[in-house]
Amino acid sequence: MTSEEPDTDGWGGAVLNGVGVHLHLEDEQGRVLLGLRHPSSRYAGNTWHYLAGRCEQESATACLVREAWEEAGLVVDPADVELVHVVHVVEGPGELPLLQLVFRVRRWEGAPEVREPDKCLAWRWWAPQELPDRLVRYTRLAIGGIAEGRAYSELGW
Repeated sequence: MTSEEPDTDGWGGAVLNGVGVHLHLEDEQGRVLLGLRHPSSRYAGNTWHYLAGRCEQESATACLVREAWEEAGLVVDPADVELVHVVHVVEGPGELPLLQLVFRVRRWEGAPEVREPDKCLAWRWWAPQELPDRLVRYTRLAIGGIAEGRAYSELGW
């Protein structure tokens, strides 16, 4: 398989979709937590984005809990995780389609800290009406969708 061929993994030509998880945290002032991705990141370098990760051999909730701890030192109880938005996105021709699951957590322990400096340079709380210009497109779409009460968006199709 080349980088231009979608992953079919023996499913009779069906293109499998990857699954990403994203943490939508709001502080008491309604600001959203975003991280500044390292400039040399494989994806969206020097751009603001949700705390996020791709599911491995684990449930989406387990992935979110793991990523919150690994990336920012936040302790999240799986019982406090609520799915609030899904973005079905494809970045371009030949790219793997991704279901980006956005979960809201209203209670957590810890303050965001940079724990993977090779991936994230800083964490910052942003007012939804003052989001940074350099923001991953589907992150902006999800934040808007959540504010409007929409559960689903598509991008790049």
